[in-house]
Amino acid sequence: MAKLSKRQRALQEAVSKLGTLELSEAVKNLKKLEESLPKGVKPSKLDQSVELAVRLGVDPKHADQIVRGSIVLPHGIGKSQRVLVFCKDRNLDIAKAAGADYAGGKELADQIKEGWTDFDVAIATPDMMGVVGPLGKVLGPRGLMPSPKAGTVTQDVATAVKEYKAGKVEFRVDAGGIIHCVVGKLSFGAEQLTENAASLLQLINQLKPQAAKGQYVRSVTLTASQLPGLQVAAL
Repeated sequence: MAKLSKRQRALQEAVSKLGTLELSEAVKNLKKLEESLPKGVKPSKLDQSVELAVRLGVDPKHADQIVRGSIVLPHGIGKSQRVLVFCKDRNLDIAKAAGADYAGGKELADQIKEGWTDFDVAIATPDMMGVVGPLGKVLGPRGLMPSPKAGTVTQDVATAVKEYKAGKVEFRVDAGGIIHCVVGKLSFGAEQLTENAASLLQLINQLKPQAAKGQYVRSVTLTASQLPGLQVAAL
């Protein structure tokens, strides 16, 4: 087991004293966590991404218990996402006018087959799925495969591009029954982060599968890229 640094030990000790917090209090404590570092230990200079990890009482092995969705967070995620659109004809101009970074068809698919994945979101019109389908082995494991359920297979290219440029994020429960989703940056105001996180939690609650038995939300953890997680009381 790797030995913890002095910084990591100090942060873990500070978190251990906090217990389970209401969401707004967890956000406030996360933002000031590095203030607890002892003299001589420097805080991170990075504007860290803030993430929620929500452990659910579902079995993702069963299709009727998979929880997935997408949401345009009230305050975005603090990052401009690179959007690629598989489309043709007039949709090419529509996608570019809406802000797409890349728009095209087979030529983009060929680049991806060769290993290019320099984008954050892939959107496709339904008539392009014949081109996109064979890319599943490349895009699927990276979470980039267009999907009707996520709203990334759509005829309304302009709306889809604008939403992702505005900070729309996708989420899906993993094999361990946990949803990981970015909700902003540590530089965001406490109210902004709280509203983003609350919006995500409310949507996850609304998506509870009928087949899920027992307690649905088992635990909620708020964390940042270089900080330990804080336990949050479920909404």
